[in-house]
This record gives sequence, structure tokens and C-alpha cells, in this order.
Amino acid sequence: MYIPNTNLLTDSAEIIDFIKRFSFGTIITSINNIPTATHLPFLVEIRNDKVVLISHFAKANDQWRNIYDNLNLVIFQEPHAYISPSHYEKTLNVPTWNYIAVHAYGKGQLVTEQERVMKILEKTILKYEEAYQKQWESLPEDYKFKMANGIVAFEIEVTDLQAKQKLSQNKTAEEQANIINSLSKSSHSSEQLIAEYMRKVSY
Repeated sequence: MYIPNTNLLTDSAEIIDFIKRFSFGTIITSINNIPTATHLPFLVEIRNDKVVLISHFAKANDQWRNIYDNLNLVIFQEPHAYISPSHYEKTLNVPTWNYIAVHAYGKGQLVTEQERVMKILEKTILKYEEAYQKQWESLPEDYKFKMANGIVAFEIEVTDLQAKQKLSQNKTAEEQANIINSLSKSSHSSEQLIAEYMRKVSY
């Protein structure tokens, strides 16, 4: 990912928080120069100072066959906003786009042990709908194992983590304030989120 120095995000805690907040990522693999992408919810853990991404494919999705021992790319990107040049002090300007994106590279490892697969499903439930856990626990064991047999769980130990936050860092304080004010009033949640992140950046 092309990242100018002014847009480079290096704080690992901020990057991890972003992945956890916008955890529905896109995993991209390539076999014989043909790219394939699948959109999946991811869990993220830190193990021995390494970032580990965890998710699962539907077993019918053959992409899982390509991730083992190959370099995979997982992209996390959610809030973005069109930035009008009307916010700038000078007319000699053009529109642009503000956004945050994280690219995580790493080799995949399939999780085949049934007990570990079930734990991944339980952790996923706790993250996305903790209230469902009680219902999940009440389901018949054979039903749960049948559902688990229809997926392929995997982990990716991240070897290269790239993060970009393009939040008008190259603009004046007044221009940044104009953009934040405008996006904050937007009816689009994505634009409101960009305003939120802009407020956190130390210009």
C-alpha cells in the first residue's frame, strides 16, 4: 500500500483497536496469478508480541485451500469520506478522499482440531453477540458439531502490518476544523466516523 510519511500510522495499539472495531475484513489470495477475495469477520489476538488474525471460511469456498503456507493479504477498511475543496482557504485545490486502511500480510495455518474450532466459534459469538451465547450453549452437541464441520477455521500470523490514515494532515488547522465540522453534521455514519478520527489526530 502506498503510504506517504504524513499518513503513516505506526502505533500498534491504535492499529489493533482499528482492526477490532472494523473487523469485517477482506482476505485476498492468489494462485496462478488469479486473485481471489472473501469477506469475513476476523478476531485478532496478540501472542508473543505477534498479531494473529483468526476467522473461518465456509468449507464449500475453495479459497481455504490456498491460504496454507502462502502469503495472504487481509484488508480492513471502513470509514471514508469525500472531501470537498470548498473547505479549503484557497480555490486552487481539488477534491480528495479521507480514509483509514490496514493491510495485514502473513501465512495461513488451518485449524483442524475440533476443540479449537469450537473455541473459535465461541470467541466469535462473544465478540459479535454475547447474548447469543446462552442459546448456543443450549443447542444439541451433534447440531453444533454439524455446523462446525461446515466451516474451515484458520489463523494468520501477521508478518507485515501496514496502516494508513489519510485525514487531511497536510491541510491547515482552519481547513481541518472546517472538514471536521462539516463531516460531523453529515447524515452518513462513515463521514461522522472520519470526523471522529480526525479529532484524535495530533496535527
